[in-house]
Amino acid sequence: MKAFIVDRYGNSVDNLRVGEMPEPEVREHDVLVQVHAAGVNLLDSKIRDGEFKLILPYRPPFILGNDVAGVVVRVGARVRKFKPGDEVYARPDKDRIGTFAEFISINEDDLAPKPKRLTMEEAAAIPLVGLTAWQALIEIANLRKGQKVFIHAGSGGVGTFAIQLAKHIGATVATTTSAANIDLVKRLGADVVIDYRTDDFETVLHDYDVVLNSLDNATTEKSLRVLKPSGKLISISGPPDPRFAREIGKPWILRPVMRVLSYRIRKAAKRRQVSYSFLFMRASGDQLREITSLIDSGIIQPVMDRIFPFESTNDAMAYVEKGRAKGKVVVKVK
Repeated sequence: MKAFIVDRYGNSVDNLRVGEMPEPEVREHDVLVQVHAAGVNLLDSKIRDGEFKLILPYRPPFILGNDVAGVVVRVGARVRKFKPGDEVYARPDKDRIGTFAEFISINEDDLAPKPKRLTMEEAAAIPLVGLTAWQALIEIANLRKGQKVFIHAGSGGVGTFAIQLAKHIGATVATTTSAANIDLVKRLGADVVIDYRTDDFETVLHDYDVVLNSLDNATTEKSLRVLKPSGKLISISGPPDPRFAREIGKPWILRPVMRVLSYRIRKAAKRRQVSYSFLFMRASGDQLREITSLIDSGIIQPVMDRIFPFESTNDAMAYVEKGRAKGKVVVKVK
């Protein structure tokens, strides 16, 4: 099968090439999916560049890609939830990525039926950002009606989904974006919109219950100042904390490393009587089913920027890396 392969870590376009790979093995609880579309995420660039090799040590050559929508072509002997012909979508488990390919084998527990309202390309835009928003706002933050949440980068992939989810819960939502995208984030439900080029969010926002951060460490630390006591700062961009090392089952020797990396932000959070959590989202077919019901009910809709042909996957990644995409970028495989 054709696939986009990382032969060695590095940020050059030469580090991701198109080539032939064998079809993946289908184990007894696996589902073989013919890929129709794959979402492109900044995470893909970070993995290609080697930024996560300490915690996600993929051994080159490996296939890149973390979002998929497609059709089931074969199932393992013990699979009960899916059958050939089913339209599905998923964020594969972190140890089994590889959606930039014609086929991928995924554990049935990580899959969900594709939302009926969506095309394959729209569905491929959902899993990673949808699960990230769900796990941040519902699992960790326990966001409730009437609370206030600040979502950084509201016009990005995670931001566009998280705003809609937070509004569905009944929260007051603040976000940052550029002037060109103010109307977009307001349409999605943002109540307070800050133009990051002209205003400083920390002087505008006060007494928030939750902050969802996807930007750099300096922004992470500034975000503490908008929280009220007992508030929660959740970051998907780091730094990783010791709890994360435990959750992903990393050896004890890595836990002190995580402790050092996050020491400054955890100390600053404690001083302000708030909590800090790093989120590296995990695959979950059950949560995707919940998300599917919200989409098919018309409560949440994908925000799409561009669709690239499969052979232009490197161009799609370069476009995402510029940081100017409105919503999601997808490659059409079939």
